[in-house]
Amino acid sequence: MSTLSDLLAENTGLPGEAVDHLQAVVAEWQLLADLSFADFLLWVPVSKELTAQGGDFVCVAQARPTTGPTAHPEDVVGTRFTVEEHPQLARAMREVRICREEDPHWYRDLPMRREAVPVSFGGKVIAVLSRETNLAAPRVPSPLEVAYLGSAGDLCQMIADGTFPSPDSQSDVHTSPRVGDGLIRLDAQGNVVFASPNGLSAYHRMGHESDLVGTRLAPLTRSLIRDPFDATEVAHRILDALDGKPGSRTEADSRRGAVVLFRALPLRPHGQPAGALVLVRDVTEVKRRDRALLSKDATIREIHHRVKNNLQTVAALLRLQSRRTNSEEARLALTESVRRVSSIAMVHEALSVSVDERVDLDQLLDKVLPMVGEVATAESRVSIKRTGSFGVVVAEIATPLVMVLAELVQNAVEHAFPDGRPGRVEIAVSRSARWLDVLIRDNGRGLPSGFSLERADGLGLQIVRTLIESELRGSLSLKRLREGDNRGTEAALRIPLSRRL
Repeated sequence: MSTLSDLLAENTGLPGEAVDHLQAVVAEWQLLADLSFADFLLWVPVSKELTAQGGDFVCVAQARPTTGPTAHPEDVVGTRFTVEEHPQLARAMREVRICREEDPHWYRDLPMRREAVPVSFGGKVIAVLSRETNLAAPRVPSPLEVAYLGSAGDLCQMIADGTFPSPDSQSDVHTSPRVGDGLIRLDAQGNVVFASPNGLSAYHRMGHESDLVGTRLAPLTRSLIRDPFDATEVAHRILDALDGKPGSRTEADSRRGAVVLFRALPLRPHGQPAGALVLVRDVTEVKRRDRALLSKDATIREIHHRVKNNLQTVAALLRLQSRRTNSEEARLALTESVRRVSSIAMVHEALSVSVDERVDLDQLLDKVLPMVGEVATAESRVSIKRTGSFGVVVAEIATPLVMVLAELVQNAVEHAFPDGRPGRVEIAVSRSARWLDVLIRDNGRGLPSGFSLERADGLGLQIVRTLIESELRGSLSLKRLREGDNRGTEAALRIPLSRRL
């Protein structure tokens, strides 16, 4: 299915500003659908000069109500209507006013009432909204329905006027309260004329015990909010909406501990002040869960920090023991153990400052690899170079992968260049959506005759094989390189990433 931008580009020649305005209408129109108990369809003329005698309209977007039955269970986007099939569309564009069918319209055995709302921008009608109400389930008029439909009518008229939605209020539409969360209608003086049950409940949670109807909402809200700055901010948003200024979402804590989201919308059909809509949502439990997650994340980071400290203590003890050992073989084994423990400690250090249990492997290896060379480069002059990027990996594979790479590089440094021979070790990385491929090449003396990775009994390679098979679920191969007179070894490592990113 094509996006709204694709459909507009395919069927119209609208400039970018007009397209942005239609995107803003679509971002806001769930509010209209819920207030109207109706489906909304966005139509644009296919021909540049549409007349009552000809031309097509194509539907480029669709919204269904969450407050009532839909009139279109099927997807209507992409459907074309001629002027004869839906004359109100062309009429609304031509007369720049909301046009309503006199009699209900039957569509696939469903009675519906259709209205066409011109979408004005820059003094021109650029599209038409079709408000289509399912009449199969009759609604009993109630204060809620009257308030919802009246508010929807004012907003639709503002769309026809070109004053809604305002470009200044689009940054937080998708996180703002919705109609079902709680709605309060104010008159032009700022008095509450209607409050939905959820809106009244939100104010009860904030500490207001009685009904809202008849109260001045701005000073009442100010008195219920704990922080004076937040109280002033919310009250000003409500007063600004009464003055016709677009509002944005704001959040405040009440004196009773409830956390409430507010959004105030001005109502000015035909440019005349008609009050404001205030959407409210009680997010107390959501914030409580967010705080619990933040606390959990902080606990996990603290655990990584303590593990890092403990590993550094273990490395210090091993280093101290190696200095007191007379056996050269034991000293070398302890030194390698210090390197391995320190590599793991560096992973936990990186995780202790991560907010999502992910590690930038490039930064980490830039710290680990110089430490790897310290074990052997006192006698040999070996340079270690990395090309390509490992990127960010999850904590699940960070520790085993760092250990595997450190062991392979250490193995190349130790065994490829005997007797202080100079050389180089290159690490080439390539990464796709599914795989991480690493090649570790050296220009040393190459693999000994008859070498087999499966039968190798060195501790480093045993650690590598175990980690690759059990933790990384990857593969490793070693082969001898021959490039002219140069010899060397290449270790090829492949690790699946698709399930762990």
